[in-house]
Amino acid sequence: MNYAGAGEAGMGSVCIMKTGFWPSFSNQALLAFNTSYIAGINYENRFNMWELGTRTAGLVIPAGKTSIGACYSHFGYSDFRRSMAGLACGMQLGKNFAAGIQIDYFLEKTSGDYDNYQSVTYEAGLFFKPSEKVNIGLHIFNPVPNSLRKAMMPSSIRAGAGIVLSKVLFAGAEAEMSPGGKLIVRTGFEYEAVKKLRLRGGFSSENTSFTFGLGYLLKSLQIDLSFATHEKLGITSSVSLIFKIK
Repeated sequence: MNYAGAGEAGMGSVCIMKTGFWPSFSNQALLAFNTSYIAGINYENRFNMWELGTRTAGLVIPAGKTSIGACYSHFGYSDFRRSMAGLACGMQLGKNFAAGIQIDYFLEKTSGDYDNYQSVTYEAGLFFKPSEKVNIGLHIFNPVPNSLRKAMMPSSIRAGAGIVLSKVLFAGAEAEMSPGGKLIVRTGFEYEAVKKLRLRGGFSSENTSFTFGLGYLLKSLQIDLSFATHEKLGITSSVSLIFKIK
């Protein structure tokens, strides 16, 4: 499951090793490094079709070396809707090591005579910092056999690493694998062109997608915008607002 905001979407959705608000819901171990109350909202307009729009909101509450996170996401329109609610916790287990877990509840509703579908699962992540400039992340989603469910739910495992190349440049890469699926490789970078203005770019082997984005920090408000291509279906745009409460 990918909860990347517009900032991370602009980097090809490379995020499980990069500290921040939205990455904390892609790798729950990163929650432990959020030291302020933070709230965020994100809207993804997939292929410029409002029926495929996804609206997401999240909140992070710090508590010493532990932080709590909550998120809610809604996809679709009146004839088909998918909602997700998650409650997460991340904890520092050492100066450069953290772990986290999230419980997810999914609900799908369709019009007509189709049954509604509900499911509960979990996901977990690890974060390790072997040196001052290198980050490593690992994340697993839904490690539950489908034989225990009424309907199939995909599982996945992601691993990635990032490096701070300079004070203004970060680059990362990650790989994702699902049972029966192809290996997905993502790469991305973030560059602080001028103070408070960041430029981003990336690539994902899934659907041969190139991405671009930018972000601006306005006091306690962060504004992010991104665009991602699809080899056949066009452009997906995203916009995020992140509010930091000191």
